[in-house]
Amino acid sequence: MMKLLVLLLGVFLTVSCSGEQGKHTVKYYPDHYAPDGRFRNPYLEESEKSLIEFMWARTTTDWADWFGNETRVLPLELDPEILKADYYEKPRITWIGHSTVLIQYKDKTILTDPIFSDRASPVSFAGPKRMFEPALSLSELPKIDYVIISHSHYDHLDADTVEALANDTVWVVPLKMKAWFDGYDVSQVIELDWWQAHTDGDLTLRLTPSQHWSNRTPWDKNEVLWGSWQIKIDDFNSWFGGDTGYNPHQFKEIGSKLGPFDFAMIPIGAYEPRWFMKNMHVNPKDAVEIHRDIKSELSMGVHWNTFQLTAEQIDEPKLDLAEALKKYPDAAEFRAVPIGSSFQISEK
Repeated sequence: MMKLLVLLLGVFLTVSCSGEQGKHTVKYYPDHYAPDGRFRNPYLEESEKSLIEFMWARTTTDWADWFGNETRVLPLELDPEILKADYYEKPRITWIGHSTVLIQYKDKTILTDPIFSDRASPVSFAGPKRMFEPALSLSELPKIDYVIISHSHYDHLDADTVEALANDTVWVVPLKMKAWFDGYDVSQVIELDWWQAHTDGDLTLRLTPSQHWSNRTPWDKNEVLWGSWQIKIDDFNSWFGGDTGYNPHQFKEIGSKLGPFDFAMIPIGAYEPRWFMKNMHVNPKDAVEIHRDIKSELSMGVHWNTFQLTAEQIDEPKLDLAEALKKYPDAAEFRAVPIGSSFQISEK
């Protein structure tokens, strides 16, 4: 019985994360606003897969059991004290796990898509379980000036983490997401549409396009927007990809309008089976295309090595990234680093 419940939960979680709703062709509109008041992907004419296709993908591939094993302690220890300075002469990047990254430069500290819970799930007993602990606990975090959210899926918008940080920070989120935060009595929330920006002195947080999808229940599909982010602090220009599929339009536009970027955080995990995940999740080869399209001088892979969300092995994205980079010997550096890595970008 419990196995059946987990499989049903998988239908909800994986179908929602991959943007699959039931098969039909979506009529093309020239922007990201759908006629029914929801949002859509302007460069994706057919985005849906059927429930039967999901069940086939889930049962015919080596997908992890979402009961999960015990969460492992990271072999790489991170000293929280190095992250508590009042001012940073050079940008410092710290990968806490999954898509949670700490960005510190000058007097600003930004956190991306924070999730500190054991599971990326609406329930505590099933769903994708952390394979590694976060590199920092919530209590070890420095003072966070801003948190940016890319979209509403459970591995990117974690209710327990939101309640813990609450109004001790400012949340900058895609359009129509503020109402969800109201339900948790979180009032310091700024909503943005694609290409809109929030500025605070030398800080610019700009929502940029991505090809993805949103929901937290079976009934709120695409009611809130999704996106990627430009994070610019003084002379340091960085980009956070959130979660996205690839197309040859949006990322070239981002690179043309806002690049080059000194640093980028690009998803490289949750991509198999490819026939099922392709539209909404890049694989490492697609991630390298994004890296090149946005004109990033240095990129780091995120959205891997934390939760077993899809059928590839937990360390496979790192291997596939190394293979993809062989095809572009002139490409700028793109790293797949261990969780807990914390480094300065010395060029600044």
